[in-house]
Formats: sequence, C-alpha cells, structure tokens
Amino acid sequence: MSKNYKKINAAIIIIGNEILSGRTQDTNTSTLATWLNSLGVKVEEVRIIPDVEETIINSVNLLRKQNNYVFTSGGIGPTHDDITSESISKAFQLPYEKHEEGYKILEAYYKQGEFNDGRQKMIWMPRGANLILNPTSGAPGFYVENVFVLPGVPSILKSMLGGIKNKIIGGNPIISHTISLRTFESHIADSLTAVQNKYNNVEIGSYPFFQAGKLGVSIVMRSDDQDLIDKCSSDVMNFVNKKKIEVVDRE
Repeated sequence: MSKNYKKINAAIIIIGNEILSGRTQDTNTSTLATWLNSLGVKVEEVRIIPDVEETIINSVNLLRKQNNYVFTSGGIGPTHDDITSESISKAFQLPYEKHEEGYKILEAYYKQGEFNDGRQKMIWMPRGANLILNPTSGAPGFYVENVFVLPGVPSILKSMLGGIKNKIIGGNPIISHTISLRTFESHIADSLTAVQNKYNNVEIGSYPFFQAGKLGVSIVMRSDDQDLIDKCSSDVMNFVNKKKIEVVDRE
C-alpha cells in the first residue's frame, strides 16, 4: 500500500425478510460499496439478515467494533415489521424516543391529516441520534457513532448518500485495472498465484465469463497504489504473452 496509508473499512447490513425470501432483489449493497470505494473505504463484510431484533442487535454490535463504519439498509419504515431503529437503540443501550427535529421535518412535509401514527413512527430513534436528511421522501435516516441507518428503498437510499459524504473519513480511493483474456482459469492459475504472492498489497481476482459463444477470464487487480497496479499488470501481461493468450480487453 502507499506510504502513510491507513486502512479504513466498513460493513454493510441489509435487513429484511423480503430480501432473504428472494421476493426483493438487493441492489443497495452495490450502491453502497461503489460509493464507499470512491471514498477510500473498503467494504470488508456484507450481511443479509432478517427482521429479528436479536439478530440486528448482535450483528450491529459485532460489526461496529470490527469496522470503522457500519451501514444498515432497511427496516425504518412505518409498519409493524420495521424494527431497525428500535433495535439500534437497544444495541447502543439508548432510550428509543421521538426525535424532535425529525418530527418537525415530517410534520412540515405531509399535508394536514396525513402525518398519521405510522408515519410518526419513522422519527422514533435512539436518543441523541444525528439525522440523515432525505431529499426524496422526507423521512430521515440517522447515525449513532459509526453506525449509519438508511432506508431499504434503493432510490431513496442513493439520494441520501450525498448528505453524509462529509461524515466519512476515508483512505486513498481504491484503483482497479482489469485484463480480460480468452483462456481458462486452470491455464493461468499457477502464474496468477505467483503474481499474487509477489504483490501482497494488491487484491487479484479471476472471474470467468462467457461472451460471443466463447469462454474467458477477467483478471481484476485492486489497490490504493497506482504504481503497484502498474507493476502487477505488467507481470500479468508477461505471462500472458509467454503463454500466447489472446487479450480481449483492458480497462
């Protein structure tokens, strides 16, 4: 890694029975991971868990100790199964109460008579929680210490990230370089292992693909150090040329 580099990591917790059942497809992991990557924060772990209080509490308490940041998605809506906010309160052993500023935001957002009990539930949070403003549908998320609590609706979650960018202290942005080859993984396994052993601070992955009726492998190299990426790529191309493997693409 580059000099004076401090590793900053994060975990993502996707909360929702609908995800685990397959009824709803998770896209928030990709959104969050891509965004965090651009800020120099490496996602170390992703969990998909049910709407179960004990599971939420245990997951949050474990991951907030192991990571610089934790991001949760889902379970902060107005219905009976939206239990994330109360579970976060219990994880931090904080009172679960109405957030006065959040109440004023939603009271102004909804027309008279529309701010019912279900919608008021969305501004109950751990005492002292900091709001994450919602420019799409009004109902805010919140954060407590290093745990950021966001909604499950992908478009709403994405719209809220800009409001917390200045709360995230990242490292160097992660750089990636991909070399796609017309070959089989077994044909390059030994050579790729040798390159990985040489460059411990570069993550190297190989991913098979099928394109235009032919098989291939994409080699993806990731690091915060452009110089290391360049040297690693050069070594990969050395064995590619020696083996006379066709290069499909480089990006």
